[in-house]
Amino acid sequence: MSASSAPPATFRLKEDWWAILIGLGLVIAATLLFVNGGTLRWLAVLPPRWKEFAQVTADLGANWQRYLAQFLFWLVSFSIALRALGYRLVEVIPAFVALYLAAYAIFVVGQWDRAVVYNLEPPLVALFAGLVIANTVGLPQRLAAGFRGELYVKTGIILLGATVPFTLIALAGPVAILQASIVSIVTFLVIYWVAVKLGLDRRFAATLGVGGAVCGVSAAIAVAGAVGAKKEDASVTISSVVVWAIVMIFVLPLAGRALGLPTGVAGAWIGTSEFADAAGIAAAQAYGGYAGKVAGIAGTSEQALQAFTLMKVVGRDVWIGIWAVVLAVISVTRWEGEANGSAPDLREIWRRFPKFVLGFLAASVIVSLVTAQDTLADYNKVAVVKLIAPLKDLRSWAFIFCFFSIGLTTRFKDLARAGRKPFTALTAGVVVNVALGFVLSVLVFGSYWARLGQ
Repeated sequence: MSASSAPPATFRLKEDWWAILIGLGLVIAATLLFVNGGTLRWLAVLPPRWKEFAQVTADLGANWQRYLAQFLFWLVSFSIALRALGYRLVEVIPAFVALYLAAYAIFVVGQWDRAVVYNLEPPLVALFAGLVIANTVGLPQRLAAGFRGELYVKTGIILLGATVPFTLIALAGPVAILQASIVSIVTFLVIYWVAVKLGLDRRFAATLGVGGAVCGVSAAIAVAGAVGAKKEDASVTISSVVVWAIVMIFVLPLAGRALGLPTGVAGAWIGTSEFADAAGIAAAQAYGGYAGKVAGIAGTSEQALQAFTLMKVVGRDVWIGIWAVVLAVISVTRWEGEANGSAPDLREIWRRFPKFVLGFLAASVIVSLVTAQDTLADYNKVAVVKLIAPLKDLRSWAFIFCFFSIGLTTRFKDLARAGRKPFTALTAGVVVNVALGFVLSVLVFGSYWARLGQ
């Protein structure tokens, strides 16, 4: 990819700040509309759930203005950012047109009423489609400028902050927070220890550890930047996590069914043990479908999804920011100082710190202030519908842009060079993660999760 002449780096915003401007701008706009009785729903359009393809064409005919407006918003926002970062618009614009059209097609596949049965969740479809293209026909070099997975995922993470306000974390209760924290810390330590014992660099080990402990894509990118890991370290982590995430879509619901777990308990176990939000939602939905249909499975489908959301989306995802800060400090003050024998430059902590995490926290604070007085029922009935859901759908677009871009820029031959050690380290974390999640969800806090929402 080529970059045009641009102002010196000190005079232009970095990628993280552009993600903050785009993501936080959306959050602020949605919040202002919400407090004045409106909603950002018109812009946050998605293809509908469909059984007959005619439903898709009918939706496109009825809502083409909304899709066009959304496309233009994303195109203008990301084009401005990428142009400021030094990329040429003649390369960015056609690439993003192709990216948006591909994302729309991916959403259509994911909205098929049989998609859950075949595990065709949009993020997984996006990653798989990108991988197939990258490892067969390949990505034309002239289009590479528009497939900036890091920019898209950082924007998505900021929007994620709006969906996990501190008020919701408080409403989740101490059990969910405690269980999520235990799993995040223990899983990270296991993966990190095994990776270092296998001889991997500590920065790579940290990226693997957080990728397995929190969320493969978001956490891997955040922490790789925070500790100064190589770009390929994040790619290997993401690919390894996705493999196990897909496996767990099948394993966890089947294991829970064999054990006859209540839906709330199984949802908590899935939320504790899964490695990606999309895969976890697919698994929780699959298990929730057993309610009332499989003998011995108590609870409701809503309990499975609610327990998963509290454990994974609320409890574990919030650790993205915590791990990024902690590991940035450790990397600068200990690892790099030991490597070069000089005193650490504390200013490097700020330079290295993933600034988009500040956007994540700011988005959470903004929504927290607006919903501070809501009960859980009011939050779900009003705030989720008018404020959170539109931002969540826009976040879904950003994450699809990211997953497809990551797939398009990932070569299996490059991953093979990393060898077995990264996958072995992550697998050790998987074993501990699933076992610990079972103990906490079933044996320790089982009664809490079984009564969830009652």
